[in-house]
Amino acid sequence: MSMGIIIMGLFVGCLVGLTGVGGAALLTPVLVLMGISPAIAVGTDLVYNSVTKLFGSFQHWKQKTINLRLVKYLAIGSIPSAICAVGLLHLFDSFFNNQEEIIKHALGYVLILVAFTTLIKTFMKDRFESNYFQRKPLEEKRGLTIAIGAVLGFIVGLTSIGSGSLFALAMLYLYKMRPSELVGTDIAHAFLLVTAAGLMHAGIGNVDYLLVINLLLGSIPGVILGSSLSAKFPAKPLRTVMSIIILMSGFKLIT
Repeated sequence: MSMGIIIMGLFVGCLVGLTGVGGAALLTPVLVLMGISPAIAVGTDLVYNSVTKLFGSFQHWKQKTINLRLVKYLAIGSIPSAICAVGLLHLFDSFFNNQEEIIKHALGYVLILVAFTTLIKTFMKDRFESNYFQRKPLEEKRGLTIAIGAVLGFIVGLTSIGSGSLFALAMLYLYKMRPSELVGTDIAHAFLLVTAAGLMHAGIGNVDYLLVINLLLGSIPGVILGSSLSAKFPAKPLRTVMSIIILMSGFKLIT
């Protein structure tokens, strides 16, 4: 089982490096479809993502490609909301014993949303440039930014999915930033968010630490390999294929 998980981590990491599509959207449904409990899959993926995002955040910090004010406003909304999502999930399970079913269906619907989000980013990115919201200064969008953080943070706390893909689309549309700054800000905020949600899941026993280690053993070299090969493969067809796979996984989980 451990070798199989390591190989799966290698495969997922390679796809993330090749396409830039979020690892959670690929990994969490695979874990669930392999028979791992949805709650364990979500909690484990959040802790795994926290470790990987830590290294990414450190690199972008050194490169000075993180918009700290934007990270702060997003985190003000997203972290309490993610914590609330995990707490409510645990509370519902205490009364109705339906935690696994809630997570599984939520995963399915969010995967479908992420698939369409990825397609929009791939084919309609140019349409987001120089719109009304981008021209407004960040301070005037503080309330909107916190609200977006709260809505998307709840989704991440519930499913582990969206800390990169959904937030990246919101930032692409609402804020005027260099591509490197957008990526750095997204990763830094995602690190704070998935760490907070991961700690909550760990606190209620939803993390398999051996699984985290096996995934990291495979995915770290996988990301390095995929990133080194990314220049040799066209991005749009790969992202389109990944979006279709994510979409199919979403429908599989809700049917």
